[in-house]
Amino acid sequence: MARVKICGLTRDADLRAAIDAGADAVGVITEVPVDSPREVDPAKAADLLADVPPFVTATLVTMPESAERAVDLVRMAGPDAIQLHGEWTPDEIGFIRAETERKVLLAVDADDPVRAEEFDGVADALVVDSTDDAGAGGTGETHDWEATGQLAARLRTPVVLAGGLTADTVSEAVRIADPFAVDVSSGVELTDGRKDHNAVARFVANAGREMELA
Repeated sequence: MARVKICGLTRDADLRAAIDAGADAVGVITEVPVDSPREVDPAKAADLLADVPPFVTATLVTMPESAERAVDLVRMAGPDAIQLHGEWTPDEIGFIRAETERKVLLAVDADDPVRAEEFDGVADALVVDSTDDAGAGGTGETHDWEATGQLAARLRTPVVLAGGLTADTVSEAVRIADPFAVDVSSGVELTDGRKDHNAVARFVANAGREMELA
């Protein structure tokens, strides 16, 4: 059974739906240098994350211009964890962890296992995703789940599987990759930035249900 993060939340109703469905973590996106219907400003991010109850990990997802700005955003929004996209060094990740005293998740491209290995033991978790040229996720594209499973088996750091997952595919993805957690955003949406509450509930349920081999 994989833990579940529902990401790209922009509305109170969607946040509540994810929590009611049993999500282990929720994600709110702010300050990313790409055009995204799931991005909110830092003040809205803070408001949404403030409503996350205990035992659900409130995650700030961002792609700030510097490690110092990442620290500022954590202080403004007050998340339990920060998920970083883009180009970072191990020293910068260490700085952010030390200054914020928060868990730091780092997104890495599924086609770049060497980078994932570079940050093994540096970040608190690695989000293996299908990223764009800027290093942003949310592309809605899947990748090789078997290769990700092999990578996860080599790493000490927990692996979060992301990229093109849906309620219909997540059980198979979990069976093949055996990740610590799965992360979904566009795969449970009605339209850009608005979640399908039924799809969210199905995704959470199916993440704990392994698909039987034919």
